[in-house]
Amino acid sequence: MGDHDDLRKFITDLAVVHGRVVLSSGIEADWYVDLRRVTLHNQAAPLVGRVMLDLTADWDFDAVGGLTLGADPVAASMLHAAAPTDRPLDAFVVRKAGKAHGLQRRIEGPDVAGRRVLAVEDTSTTGSSVLAAVEALREAGAEVIGVAVIVDRGAGDAVRAAGLPYRAAFTLADLGLVA
Repeated sequence: MGDHDDLRKFITDLAVVHGRVVLSSGIEADWYVDLRRVTLHNQAAPLVGRVMLDLTADWDFDAVGGLTLGADPVAASMLHAAAPTDRPLDAFVVRKAGKAHGLQRRIEGPDVAGRRVLAVEDTSTTGSSVLAAVEALREAGAEVIGVAVIVDRGAGDAVRAAGLPYRAAFTLADLGLVA
């Protein structure tokens, strides 16, 4: 099996939780994909980085990140997966709101102004979180070249409607789930 298949197995074995839940979008579902069980797992996290780099290999960007908390381990995995290659890649964290102390930055990490960046998320249903990150990145002077997620729960249309390319490593059908 390759990285993509191995990651799918980790997701289906560890992250898919069955039972009634209310998603951050307010939508009720009979199952939840808790990707932090995968993105923060010692064996799965390296796969996340490699799969996401492979998914976006033809896109030109030099920094990756998104709205904290879902995007943070995805961006860190990509940063670490890129390190042994000839592709320099920085990561950043977009806060939900600016800090009222210190440097009062909304985006933490290397400066994104004037840089081509990729917005990521672990999973997205409506696209609201990743689009909030995109807005903050643009306000900071970054050029957002696209959005990539590990699992798409339906956000693709909203992201594309906002004028951004969108890719997902897995769809719900890939995981044997029904929307």
